[in-house]
Amino acid sequence: MVAGDSVLVEDGEYTGFDLRTGGTQVMPIVFSSYGDSVNITERNSVTPDGINIENADWVVVDGFKVTGIERAGIRVAVSEHVTVRSNTCDRNGRWGIFTGFADYALVEDNECSYSGQEHGIYFSNSADHPIIRRNVSHHNNGCGIHMNGDESMGGDGLITDAVIESNIIFENGHGGGSGINCDGVAESAIYNNLLYMNHASGISLYRIDASGGSSNDKVFNNTVVNAEDGRWCLNINSGSTGDTVYNNIFINLHAWRGAVSLDSSSADYFFSDRNILVDRMSTDGGNTVISLSEWRGLGFDTNSLLADSLDSLFQDWATSDYHLVEGCQAVDTGTDLVLPVVQFDLDGVARPQGLGFDIGAYEREAVGAEEDDAMSDHPGRVRVSVARSSVYFSNLRVGDVLRIYDVSGGLRVDTGGLSASVYNWDTNQVPGGVYFYEVESRSGRVRATGKTVVLR
Repeated sequence: MVAGDSVLVEDGEYTGFDLRTGGTQVMPIVFSSYGDSVNITERNSVTPDGINIENADWVVVDGFKVTGIERAGIRVAVSEHVTVRSNTCDRNGRWGIFTGFADYALVEDNECSYSGQEHGIYFSNSADHPIIRRNVSHHNNGCGIHMNGDESMGGDGLITDAVIESNIIFENGHGGGSGINCDGVAESAIYNNLLYMNHASGISLYRIDASGGSSNDKVFNNTVVNAEDGRWCLNINSGSTGDTVYNNIFINLHAWRGAVSLDSSSADYFFSDRNILVDRMSTDGGNTVISLSEWRGLGFDTNSLLADSLDSLFQDWATSDYHLVEGCQAVDTGTDLVLPVVQFDLDGVARPQGLGFDIGAYEREAVGAEEDDAMSDHPGRVRVSVARSSVYFSNLRVGDVLRIYDVSGGLRVDTGGLSASVYNWDTNQVPGGVYFYEVESRSGRVRATGKTVVLR
């Protein structure tokens, strides 16, 4: 493999591969499934992983099913600008997806489940600027998503400028950990994530192995409902100062553990408001419990609300539907201080829809909204599939405008207002490489951006 090469893999069962050669921004190396059942069931010949990308920049791994591998389903190490997209990693020995020293990694639209020893997704080793979005991580023994700065491994010991958005994380943690676990994750944004029925913690910001705490993070518009045997919905400790917590739903079904646990070393410049909370908070790392009224006396969550019943908040939480009930306490009661970080919800619906931001991962669409007719059949995010001579965009809305740019910023496609929910870009006449796209709604809001690859 050399820069610019692409491998399209037909359906079947395969041994994994080890790649030590990188591409470039203009000519990445791409491995992509050319069917729905491209199954890797045996480890590669070099490492105990299914797919191993090492010392190789600008690589795309798209659409594989990696099952029953000894260590990681997909491993990325000492590599920059690697995209791991639309893969299924199931029942692997240690991790679904693992990265180490992988700056600018993009991990999106994957499903990671039933990791035997540890985590669904593990991002480690002082790597900065990752984007971890729209993944589903469930039934893993440890964390749904674990991030660790690992000071002892070299580098600055922090993961900085991470984006963790729109992930669905459930039924993890029988072996401990958190739905989203952050050890030394700083200056980062955690938003629009749905975490439910996890058996350890919800979101944790802390320091154990990192060089510093998880400081100056933005925790916005997440929905966290912990199982009866779970820990706290949000833990902030070990010198994790300057964190901001707005527009979240924190509900805990445990008998006495509650919504937010903060320790004294993390209280400086901590801001929290406009959340929906159970009436159990802690200022000493969860050792003792205080009420929301006492918590407010410390200056926190002045405008937050005590949670109504799950049935009054969510459409059907018993079947894992955490969309909001019309007129519930979460509708229009959030703050716009989450802008410009939060512009859409977990489904890709523009925020706000009504008089104000909704609280939680989902925005309740306003009745009669101009895009409501298009959303009824396509409520999810924009999806992108790469084939040999085309890039296929789906889950668009009628009236959306799709624009595609090359790496120099040149406009290659401008669809105008679309009349259908799908668009097939014929790429026969353009060079191979990376292209960037944006989808703008007919109201003028940018509802999706990303990058894709033209195969050659």
